[in-house]
Amino acid sequence: MQNNLSQSIQYLKSVGPKRAESFSKIGINTVKDLLFYFPSRYLDRSTILSSIKVVQHVVDGYEGEVTIIGQVVDSEIHYYNKKQVMNVHLKDASGFFECIWFQGAKYFKNIFNNGDYFAISAKPVLTKYGHLQFVHPDFDRLAEKESKDFLNTGKIIPFYHMKKELRETNIGDLSLRRIIHQAVHEYSSSLPESLPEFILSENGLLGISNTIEQMHFPQDYDSLNTAKYRMKFEELFFFECIVAKRKQFLVERKKEFSFKIKPEPIKKFINMLPFNLTGAQLNVLGEIKKDLTGSKPMNRLLQGDVGSGKTIVALISMMIVAENNYQSVLMAPTEILADQHFKNITQLLKGFGIVVVELLGGQKKSERDIILQNIKNGTAKIIVGTHALLEENVEFNKLGLIVIDEQQRFGVMQRSTLVQKGMNPDVLIMTATPIPRTLTMSIYGDLDVSVIDQMPNKRKTIKTYLRGEKKLPDIYNFIIKKAAEGYQTFLVYPIVEESAKVELKAAEKYFESLKEGSLKELRLCLIHGRMNWRDKEKIMYDYAAKKYDVLVSTTVIEVGIDVPDANIIVINDAFNFGLSQLHQLRGRVGRSEKQAYCLLVTPDSLAVKSNQLNYNFDYLSPAQIEKHKTIIRLNAMIKHSSGFELSEIDLKLRGPGNIYGTKQSGLPEFKYANLVEDSKILFTTKEAAFKIIGEDPNLIQPKNILIKNTLREKYYEKYFLSRIG
Repeated sequence: MQNNLSQSIQYLKSVGPKRAESFSKIGINTVKDLLFYFPSRYLDRSTILSSIKVVQHVVDGYEGEVTIIGQVVDSEIHYYNKKQVMNVHLKDASGFFECIWFQGAKYFKNIFNNGDYFAISAKPVLTKYGHLQFVHPDFDRLAEKESKDFLNTGKIIPFYHMKKELRETNIGDLSLRRIIHQAVHEYSSSLPESLPEFILSENGLLGISNTIEQMHFPQDYDSLNTAKYRMKFEELFFFECIVAKRKQFLVERKKEFSFKIKPEPIKKFINMLPFNLTGAQLNVLGEIKKDLTGSKPMNRLLQGDVGSGKTIVALISMMIVAENNYQSVLMAPTEILADQHFKNITQLLKGFGIVVVELLGGQKKSERDIILQNIKNGTAKIIVGTHALLEENVEFNKLGLIVIDEQQRFGVMQRSTLVQKGMNPDVLIMTATPIPRTLTMSIYGDLDVSVIDQMPNKRKTIKTYLRGEKKLPDIYNFIIKKAAEGYQTFLVYPIVEESAKVELKAAEKYFESLKEGSLKELRLCLIHGRMNWRDKEKIMYDYAAKKYDVLVSTTVIEVGIDVPDANIIVINDAFNFGLSQLHQLRGRVGRSEKQAYCLLVTPDSLAVKSNQLNYNFDYLSPAQIEKHKTIIRLNAMIKHSSGFELSEIDLKLRGPGNIYGTKQSGLPEFKYANLVEDSKILFTTKEAAFKIIGEDPNLIQPKNILIKNTLREKYYEKYFLSRIG
């Protein structure tokens, strides 16, 4: 049976060599590949109305979307305010209706041919002449026979993503459905089950064969949803098995050393700080101390909002390790952030006799050789660096603690490379991008989690405002006024150079114009990502030393720059930034006891809409969220100062992959599950997976053999990564 699934789709009816080649170009080579090429959407007869019923719905005040099937009568392009407008007239058994597009007229002219049948989906309106009209609707072409059959049956029609490679060999919607129907009918029963029977029965899941049938040609929407649930459950279950396996692997590890706490130097260090540690910092330190003195390696995720004091907690942890004659390493994502950490740590540890070095790309060979030697012989107790730490020639003497800053910028393999340079060292992973509970449960389910949810005393909440571009003169006057009071300002732009293709403000252009115009009485400097890190560093330290009043920048300042007197940040084209990024940028100010300000600048029209559409996010439908997500994002910045609250909103708006980057964070690219919408399934699968792995870590019990085999066959790479420390 398995061999049949592995055979080329060329053996299916209507698939010759040329069509097989087209399928191959989109990754479909075998019958099994085709079975798992699921529809992108479905059209249900129960949602279809006649034109006369749609008119009645509109008259009755109905404001939702409808689906209607009609045949093209004619189409025409006409001009309105010098712009091309496309009109398509269609008819069904009870009357006529029209579709209209104000953009892409030539494109649509080639799609809607007289006599063709289309399923049209959109919100209906009645023109002043009483005509039924759909503006910019979604549409699907139907074959004549199919449309007639469809109107007389209760079936659901699947629609597949039709890629150009298929269309080039004359594979249309109907022909693709016929090919897939044959494959499902003849081969779905041959599919081997990937979940054991006890998992299926305990969770009320369909078998894989029935699932495939209902995914392609569902009897009804209940059957379709049941099939989708099965696919989501399987995907999340095996992911949670991998997380559980990694947790088990970490639990089984033992370190060759346990640190002893020497209270005097730690107490001395804390007393010399110019501020008091918050209760949250002290609580987290207690958790870390327990890990450091334990027999198993620490694997802890430290979450804390921008400016909450994570680095001080990490430094105290590194001091404990140094006092035990072991080494710590702090890895940061950029040279400028690593260099700032190095300088700050060196300054704070004066008088403690702890040697701190930094290892960066681009250092002189003579300088680098000395640093490498000091790392190897153990002279250096705290090593700060970037990816340069991962190079083979970096050898540690006794590596006891690894601290990774801004963890989402590093991959699992990079973290593993560093871990393997020590003997099961303790690991502390830090992030200033708060992680929603769903992701903490999934991606970081193998780590212990600490949270600093308290800001330093006397810090004032940053006042955030949304302003249209016409307010820029007032904003510049505000910057000038505050500069007289000792304030410094970040002016952030989304790109470096002006581009004809991108209508976004450019840092270089505005730096020159502001220096000669609106801000000419102030001292301006410019920084962007194309500069080498030493040039950026010089500008940043000159800025921190108050040699400049205003720093014009791109998002290179997003992470890690600490300038206490910079208490105004103006983010131009704020609509172009993600919510997490906006919050990170806002965190560059408010580092002192002064009142700080964040000004989000957008086109005037967007600013007006944002003030008018201040929705309660919890009560918005998915369609409303999609339509107004830019406004929701901007309003969320004004309403919320907590990064944890914003992270939940950002997750709903953009999805986890777009927030964290799947490759950088180790976040899987789920094909079927959505971590925002399917959190209940996630928690169910997590409980099941952790119970199974807890009782049978090596999956050797007969009932679990199928789980082990599926992990190896379908998730080998992730299964391998789960065994990496």
